[in-house]
Amino acid sequence: MNTLIVEDNKELALEMADYLRKERFVCEVVHTGGEASELIAVNQYDFLLLDLGLPDYDGFDLITEAKKEGSEAAIIIITARGDVADKVKGLDLGADDYLSKPFALVELLSRMHAVARRKFKMDTNVILFGGFEMDVNARVVRFSGGDVDVTRKQFDLLQYLVMNRNRSLSRIQLYEHIWRNTLDDQYDSNFIDVHIKNLRKKMAEYGPVDWLVTVRGVGYKAVF
Repeated sequence: MNTLIVEDNKELALEMADYLRKERFVCEVVHTGGEASELIAVNQYDFLLLDLGLPDYDGFDLITEAKKEGSEAAIIIITARGDVADKVKGLDLGADDYLSKPFALVELLSRMHAVARRKFKMDTNVILFGGFEMDVNARVVRFSGGDVDVTRKQFDLLQYLVMNRNRSLSRIQLYEHIWRNTLDDQYDSNFIDVHIKNLRKKMAEYGPVDWLVTVRGVGYKAVF
């Protein structure tokens, strides 16, 4: 999932990004509120990991901006501030969780998984669709008890479609959330079509894929 890390401690920001990338998150890192404000205005993110103590910006203002821009990013405040009033203010503005420094990276990942489950209305980490079973945490897809042989990117693409079930996703959305931001001049809508074609072919080796629907003029959606 596409994640923006806003943290002025460059060492911590790098540690977070490296760890989350190993967990298959797409991460961008900025160290100032101004940089974050520009990116939030033009890109779509699944997660915004936000330090309140930025050198040039009030982190609370960034939450307000993100909401005004219509961002659907889940916001986790990460800060050294221990004031309960700050925590309440952040949550009231629309943040989804609050993590105090110092913290273990595994706790951050756990919080992100918990927020994702709430965001996508998942009771467990296992999603059932079209006879398939996806274990989000284990990153495994099964059919009739056997593992489905998908690549890492195929899993990422499938996961994003399935977690956004019954929602039409544009090619740009899929590209942005799975690969990188829309400012990448290498973007080509046919790029997504090829990956969807390959994913369908792979899944069809195991079971029906009529749940993966093409939305004419828009993109694709998983229906179940």
